This record gives sequence, structure tokens and C-alpha cells, in this order.
Amino acid sequence: MAVVAGAYLFSFALRFDFGEPRGGWRAIAAFGFVVCLVHLAALSLFGCYRREVRRFSRLECRRCLAAAALAALVLGVTRLLLGNEQLFFHARPPYSVTLMTFFFSVAGLVGLRFACRARGDAFEPGMDLLERPETSFDNAAVRGFIAGRTVLVTGAGGTIGSEIVRQVAALGAKRVLLVERCENALYNIDRAMKKAFPGVDCVPLMLDICDKEAMEKLFLAEKPFLILHAAAYKHVPMVELNPAEGWRNNVDGTRTVALCAERHGTRRFVLISTDKAVNPVSVMGKSKREAEKALMALNAAKSGTSFCAVRFGNVFGSSGSVVPLFREQIAAGGPVTVTDPAMKRYFMTVQEAVSLVLQAASRTERAIYTLEMGEPVGILKLAEGLIRRAGYRPYKDIPIVFTGIRPGEKLFEELDVSEKSAFRTDMAKIYITKMEE
Repeated sequence: MAVVAGAYLFSFALRFDFGEPRGGWRAIAAFGFVVCLVHLAALSLFGCYRREVRRFSRLECRRCLAAAALAALVLGVTRLLLGNEQLFFHARPPYSVTLMTFFFSVAGLVGLRFACRARGDAFEPGMDLLERPETSFDNAAVRGFIAGRTVLVTGAGGTIGSEIVRQVAALGAKRVLLVERCENALYNIDRAMKKAFPGVDCVPLMLDICDKEAMEKLFLAEKPFLILHAAAYKHVPMVELNPAEGWRNNVDGTRTVALCAERHGTRRFVLISTDKAVNPVSVMGKSKREAEKALMALNAAKSGTSFCAVRFGNVFGSSGSVVPLFREQIAAGGPVTVTDPAMKRYFMTVQEAVSLVLQAASRTERAIYTLEMGEPVGILKLAEGLIRRAGYRPYKDIPIVFTGIRPGEKLFEELDVSEKSAFRTDMAKIYITKMEE
């Protein structure tokens, strides 16, 4: 209420040129308590206190505006009904003061909430929703492996790819090749890198990994030491609808880059894979499994390049994933759409994902790595948690509707790190997967 009180007193001061108004400041301040109560009631009526201010959105902006307008209307009507009664002069502020209080209150309430939201988003980790501690790794070995080297990152404009680029630069890479076919994504990561790492030679390359001639020219000119292959189509429904293109990009593209790496003496090749490659039922999962097999076949042929793959669960908050979708639906007032109440997924943060990639890159095994990710998270439970975190009540304030499993989806993904399926490494929570047939 400090914002409303400040707006009210400042309006009086502005109206009387910062001199003492008739009746004195004490009487004016006393009625300011009533003004605050009226605004408090209006804000509560419009539900402005049901949400954390850090989750404030344009919808709540309109609610604050409506609440302030109602409060101004009540105060204006009160002023009109009191007429010219001298006894209640302090309760009869000029209409101009009521109007200015309205504008200053709205500006203060909305501005404060948007500022808090910006601060909250900047420091919001999201790990509490995953119900496990975040996994961290010692990067000393990684730094020794990457420092002073030329590193090629495919899919450099994506959520994982862009984080890989940042961390590789921070670990001392001499030259980072940013391969990305989406112009806007490439522009954004290139601009961000020039600002954050002006001393690192980052080269933006708008290329399609399936273009054999273009990739051959790139490898011939650059001869990268390390390849971190993040380029892929990841959305199961989209790849189900476009299977040929999904296969071309995820399998043929991977094979093209891998063969270029082998021909030009690349030391290490790391494929970003997925938990959907375990007993796959979708085209996307099958394509990633086939890409893994292609790399393991090159290893079996005693290639001079060391190939490995890293399997992830879902990356928490990545572009196009369920978390930003839920947040968008919550901000719009719902409904939040969940495919099935029994649906569960493994989640990890982008920092965990990239740390695993870089740890795998610095190791020597020609294998498929898996991170122990704890228990899978129920998607319904995640949706309910995000709604509560936004300050709403699931089902009452924000409805949840079930849309049914989409083609290619499974209720449960599989990441088995038991002895029957994986070997433990000397690094905590990193396992080597036993190859499936």
C-alpha cells in the first residue's frame, strides 16, 4: 500500500504546488488511510493479490488498472456525496487529486510488479519443481581438453547449442564455429557471443548439415578438433508428420558431419541424443537411435575419430518444450493442456545437459553416455506446480484439460542406469550405456 499512499500524498503536493493544503497535512494523511483501504479492497476484488508479483503479466496489468479505476470511482462518488460539508473537508479532496492518484497508483503498481517479475525471472532456477538437487561437475579436465582448440557446434542457435557455445568459449576455446541454418537463431547467438566473449573468435556459419559439399568445404578449411553435434529435429509430433525430413536431418545429417570429421582428423565427436532413443516408438526416437548406431559403427571400424553420444531427458524450459508452453497458457488465464494424467518425463536443466556434453567430450570412451536423473517428473504434477508458483489455484483459478496422447508419444520414457543396462564410470552420475540391439 506504500505505492498508493505515496501516489495520494504526491498528488496533493502537486495540486497545491508542494505547499500545505487547507486542513493541514495531518488531516490529509489521516484520510490517506481510507484511500489505501479502498484501493486494497479494489485490488483484492480483482484478484491482484492471488499471484506472486514476479509472475505478473499483461493480464494482471489490466486487473490493476480496473482496480485503480474502481477505487477512483468510489472516492469520486464519496467526494460528490459529501458536497460542501466543511466538517469533512479532508475527505473531499479535489477531483484532480483523485484523478492524479489514479494515474500515479497504476504507474507505481504496474511498474513495481514488472520490475519484480524481471528480477524474479533472472534468478529463477526451477530446480524445486524437479525435486532433486542440480548436478554439477568439475570442469578442470574439460578446460584442459578444450582450451586453445577449434570447436565446431552444430545447432548453435538452439537452447542446448547456444549454451554449449557459451560454455566452450568460457573454457578457453580459441575458435568456435557456429553452424546453424536458422538465420535469426544464428544472428542472436552471434550477437550474444560478440558481447559476452569479444576475445573469442566465433564464426557464424549459415549451413545445412545435410549439404555434403558445404560441410566438406568447411572441414577442409577449418579442421576442427572437437565437434559438438546438437543439430536435430526434436519435436515428436512434427517429426511424425514429416518423417522423411526428420530422418534426413537427424540421421543423414549426423552421418554427413561424422564422415567429414573422420576424413579430416577430428579428435572427438559428441552427438546430443535423447531418452526417446531407448526402445523408440516415434520416428524422432528411431532417428536418434539410428544416428547413435551410425556412430558406433564408425567406432567399430576403428575410426581415427572417437565418436560418442549423450542421452538427455527433457531440458527444463527449452524453447518449444512443455514448461514455456504451460507458462504461456497460465499467463493467458488457461486452460493448461496435459496429454495424459499419468504422463511422466525425465528433466534436466540446460546447465546440467551442457555439463554432461562437455564431460563426455573430455573422456576417451567410444560409447553412449547417460546421466542419472533421479525419478521422472509427472507432467500433471509439473503443471500444477507451475500454476501454484504463479500464484493461482489449479482447477479453480486455472483449469487443466487432458487432450490425449499424441502419435509417437509414450507415457513413460526410459533411462535405465541399473547394472543390467549400464556401466558406472569413475564420475558420479555418469554411466556408459550397454548397446541395445
